[in-house]
Amino acid sequence: MKLFSKIIASALLAAGVPVTAAAVYAQDQAIVLKGNVRLVKVTLDDGGENSVELVDPDTIVPGDKLIFTTAYSNTSAEPVQNFVVTNPVPPAVRLAADTDADLIVSVDDGQNWGRLADLSVEGEDGAVRAATHADVTHIRWTLATVAPGEKGQLEYSAIIR
Repeated sequence: MKLFSKIIASALLAAGVPVTAAAVYAQDQAIVLKGNVRLVKVTLDDGGENSVELVDPDTIVPGDKLIFTTAYSNTSAEPVQNFVVTNPVPPAVRLAADTDADLIVSVDDGQNWGRLADLSVEGEDGAVRAATHADVTHIRWTLATVAPGEKGQLEYSAIIR
């Protein structure tokens, strides 16, 4: 199980950073991206209170919460306008319910985008229903302006299926 968990964790880390090819090409790779995945570990401290820490995922099981981050940095001498970062949500996870409701997502592999509350999916029976966190396939952020030398971080939470 531990080897399987490490393989899953490695795959999740690798999947956490993709950016649209058009954004990288159009901006001469002025923005450097680096992805990371951390496991949310909750333990009880000596006083009986919950203690939360982010740790490297070693052993993960269904229900565990992960935080996917994409750090960005403008390494050029020019500001970058409207930089788009698109992250696929790995199939082994579902978007966490506490995710920002204004996050722009896709439930159809990046064909259509919007707030989750505004999206719908077609079920196997052909009936259309409101999209849920489990339906999200991609997340997208648009950074209006990234100044020279500016650094930041984008993140989302997901639950192991």
